[in-house]
Amino acid sequence: MKSGPTKKPKNMLVRLFYPAYIQGQVRTRQSVFQKVGECLYRYSSNGVYYARFESGSKEIRRSLRTTDRASAQRALAWLKEERKQVDPAQGKLTLGELCDRYSETIQHLKPKTIERKALIIRRTKSDWPTGRLTQVTKIKPSHVDLWISRYRFGAVSRNQHAAEIKHIFGMAVRDGIISRSPAAHLRRMKLPKPIRATPSFEEFKAIVESIRSQKFNGHDAEDSADFVEFLGLAGLGKAEAAALRQSDIHWQRQKITTFRHKTKSGFEIPIYPQLKPLLLRRRRDDAPNERVFAINNAKKAIANACRRLNLPLYTHLSFRRMFITRAIERGVDVKVIAEWQGHKDGGKLILDTYSHVNRAHSHRMALLMTDGLPEDFVPMSAAASQ
Repeated sequence: MKSGPTKKPKNMLVRLFYPAYIQGQVRTRQSVFQKVGECLYRYSSNGVYYARFESGSKEIRRSLRTTDRASAQRALAWLKEERKQVDPAQGKLTLGELCDRYSETIQHLKPKTIERKALIIRRTKSDWPTGRLTQVTKIKPSHVDLWISRYRFGAVSRNQHAAEIKHIFGMAVRDGIISRSPAAHLRRMKLPKPIRATPSFEEFKAIVESIRSQKFNGHDAEDSADFVEFLGLAGLGKAEAAALRQSDIHWQRQKITTFRHKTKSGFEIPIYPQLKPLLLRRRRDDAPNERVFAINNAKKAIANACRRLNLPLYTHLSFRRMFITRAIERGVDVKVIAEWQGHKDGGKLILDTYSHVNRAHSHRMALLMTDGLPEDFVPMSAAASQ
């Protein structure tokens, strides 16, 4: 065997930094890193600035990707601040361990919510592109994109998966494991806005009468009919109706206090003239804590009535939509309708959801703007309808 000095590989990587040996300079084979400030270096060949500092007993060396010194100093300050927020002791935490940690924080939610979130957590651990043992600090935004692109589902499911993975990595940011979430770039998909079937007022009355005429429907037909009638005449949801108590009806003030479960906020509605006879029938002054309605929903009663009358299968929410549609068509101010629904957006949601109804109402209101026109003037649309 021939002996001799070993040859060095031709493509040996050159370390980015060496200890300074010429006043503030670090030499490589071709160029020089010039120290221009505290923790700030400039590469002589292209003028790009680099950061070099210690964070948590670890040396950080990174390009600041700029040739402008002011920009480099701002980037350096931001990088240092970012590193302060990271706990080096948690640097080896894996994605699987992070998911387990997150899973423990959702156990107080409703069972169906826990079930949905648990499914997404299991998918994260089993289907992650780089595996569940990947360190959280090494996960990139592209890994998130690869994971979510593995599934063929609609906009609703995609939004749920995106929201959940953002929550998981958001917890990692708050715990100081990472400084930025690799899922922060995900955006919610816009959902289609279908015009759902809404009963006419005549159909609503027919459904109520059909329910009331049934003697055996699982419980008292009167309770079911009154429950459905309340939904359509008060414009509230089944949760608000089921929770209503006698003490919530203020007869002197002619107001009903209710609680919108979706937004977790209380609000008041007036005792509408068409609603008053129903509430008087169910009035119990001697039992203020008694529920106005003994049932929680009338799902089966509504479905059976729709089948008997050969109508679309309406739901509890259909009667709330009917109430809002009628209010718009009758010229009630949208802001007032929003207050009746417990909305805090001044009517934006009403306008967005019921824009197809509002256009007809807007057209009718436009016909009233006839100031300055001859008294015998007849709008074209009005003449066509005559």
